[in-house]
Amino acid sequence: TRIKNGMGDGLGSSQSPKILVIGCADSRVDPAAIFDCAPGQLFVVRNVANLMPPYCKNPTLHGVSAALEYAVKALKVEHIVIMGHGGCGGVKASLDGVSTSEDSGFEFIGQWVGLLDDAREKVMNSGSINPQYALELEGIETSINNLNTFPFVKEAIESNNLQIHGAWFAIGHGELHWRNNNNKRFEVVPTLCVEIKKEEEETKQDKKENDDNMMHAH
Repeated sequence: TRIKNGMGDGLGSSQSPKILVIGCADSRVDPAAIFDCAPGQLFVVRNVANLMPPYCKNPTLHGVSAALEYAVKALKVEHIVIMGHGGCGGVKASLDGVSTSEDSGFEFIGQWVGLLDDAREKVMNSGSINPQYALELEGIETSINNLNTFPFVKEAIESNNLQIHGAWFAIGHGELHWRNNNNKRFEVVPTLCVEIKKEEEETKQDKKENDDNMMHAH
């Protein structure tokens, strides 16, 4: 199927997305659809339970880390969004103990969702009445913390070139919850065209005002 209405113009030779989304592979949670974005606007990595592993230099394969490195170093993205969702099967697998089971029937999933082991223990010790939901949010915190273990991510943040965000999508209600970076609480976003677009518009407006002021000064 060809992209309609000229959306493919200019995309054949390059890309310059400003946002990296690390989301879940779940077929119901498409970042481009949720954020109402066209091709070329998002750089997306999807995996089971929207997990970001910590920085590690061992000689194994690092698909998510490679995508992160490319997004930050080459594409110079300005935002990274860890986006979880309701009813996540990877989170349920963690709660079901797949990461510690030797006869789960899964060869790779157990080790992968083992990234949630500490978060799961924290949730279970908290006495949460909804551990599935609690671990979905705590898993986002885990991935955000892991992002900060990458030297090039820390450098970009300290240089004010990169911001990290958390989001959680309620599939059943069609609601997007955005992480408040000040108190780490998730708040419902009124529309699905979210905070990042608002921030980008504010940045463009600030730049325009600065340019106008410079022109008047001359």
